[in-house]
Amino acid sequence: MTVLSNKEKAVYAWQFTVPGFGEEGQKKLKESSVLVSRVGGLGSVVAYELAAAGVGKLVLAHAGNVKESDLNRQLLMTDDWLGKPRVASARKRLLELNPRLDIEIIPENINEHNAADIVSKSDLIVDCAPLFQERFLMNKEAVNQNKPLVDCAMYELEAQIITIIPGESACLSCLYPDWPEVWKREFPVFGAVSGTVACLGAMEAIKIISDLGEPLSGTLLTMDLRDMSFLRTNIKPLKHCPVCSHKF
Repeated sequence: MTVLSNKEKAVYAWQFTVPGFGEEGQKKLKESSVLVSRVGGLGSVVAYELAAAGVGKLVLAHAGNVKESDLNRQLLMTDDWLGKPRVASARKRLLELNPRLDIEIIPENINEHNAADIVSKSDLIVDCAPLFQERFLMNKEAVNQNKPLVDCAMYELEAQIITIIPGESACLSCLYPDWPEVWKREFPVFGAVSGTVACLGAMEAIKIISDLGEPLSGTLLTMDLRDMSFLRTNIKPLKHCPVCSHKF
C-alpha cells in the first residue's frame, strides 16, 4: 500500500485540492513510472513537470552531449554543462527539484535494437523524439506492450499532441500511414512552442495515470501559436493498420 510522507503531503498539498484528484491521485503518481524519450526542447519540460507533480520514476532516454544550440529550448541543460551528456544534466537538475524521484538515465536514442527493452521499463510513454523512425518504434512497442503513449511534436510555431491507448484508439501509424520522408532532424524552433505542447503532454500523462478528466485518446490536438488557434480532430483506427488493427 502506497503511503505519502509528511514531506510529500506538504509539497503536493495544492494538487490535492484539484477535484477528482486528491491524495489517491497523488498515490497513483507516486506508484507510476514514465518513459520520456528525448529530453530536448519537449522532453526537458515534460520531465520537469512530471518530476514536480510527483511521478515516482522517470526513465530518460537521449544520446549525445549538450551543445550551444540546445540552450534556447532544452531547459534541463545549462551553459556550464556544454560537452557533457544530456541525460546526466537532466538527472542532476530534476533531482535538485525533487530528490525523492527515482531516475533511470539511458544515453541512447530509441532504435530497433533497444525499443522493446526501454519501453518495457515504464507504465506510460511520452514520446518527444523529433524523428519519425523513433516515434514509429515507440508506437509499435506501446501497442505490443499495451502501454499508453502520448505523442508530442512541433515545428516552427505549430505543435500537436495525440494520446494513444492500445485497443481503444488509433495509433500513430493510423495517423501517418505513409512515412513522411520530407521530415528533417533540424527545424525552426522556439523554446516557448516546444514548452507549450510539453506541458500539455505532461498533463496528459498525469490524467491517464490518475484517472483524471478525459485524455486525448484518438484525438489529435493541433495548435498554431502565430494566431493562437487550436483544432481537435478525431482520428479513427485504420481497418488494416499494420501496427494496431489486431487489437480491434
